[in-house]
Amino acid sequence: MSRERAVVCLSGGMDSTVCAALAAREFEAYGLHVSYGQRTEARELRAAREVAKALRLRELLEVRTEFFRQIGGSALTDRRIAVPEAAGADGSQRVGEAIPVTYVPFRNAHFLSATVSWAEVLGAQVIFIGAVEQDSSGYPDCRPAYYEAFNELIRRGTKEGSIAVRTPLIQMRKREIVKLELNWARRCM
Repeated sequence: MSRERAVVCLSGGMDSTVCAALAAREFEAYGLHVSYGQRTEARELRAAREVAKALRLRELLEVRTEFFRQIGGSALTDRRIAVPEAAGADGSQRVGEAIPVTYVPFRNAHFLSATVSWAEVLGAQVIFIGAVEQDSSGYPDCRPAYYEAFNELIRRGTKEGSIAVRTPLIQMRKREIVKLELNWARRCM
């Protein structure tokens, strides 16, 4: 008996890895990785491949989008903008006070668009993304309202309208995500 399918936006980082593990427990899980011209592109792709293999995802679709580097405007894609050491680590900047230079304009919409397209082809009803609002850098595309609006867009803009984006970590703090990941890893050993 086959399980329902889910697609995970898999960067290879901690948050997407935890989401992939959650998806793999409950669904026949697929991963989609986007290389978007980020400075850490090669390392992130390698990590996504390792995670997909370790979690036995059915497939990892690797997508490239070069336009973010051309557009610029983010320290993650534009070498003319310095990457800060640790924005707000000293408590000087609180989430939501200012959008940091590491924000890639409207990035998650592009990631989700590719993921929704593939989910439609696969017949998947669920998409996981590791968005985190609480300890995030204040990115506007890591807020619950953003995903509510995106789910409405999916309902209106897809053939069946039945795919839903899940953000299981969005209200968690990084320390809670680490604890969840460690507990999961212990159970798998």
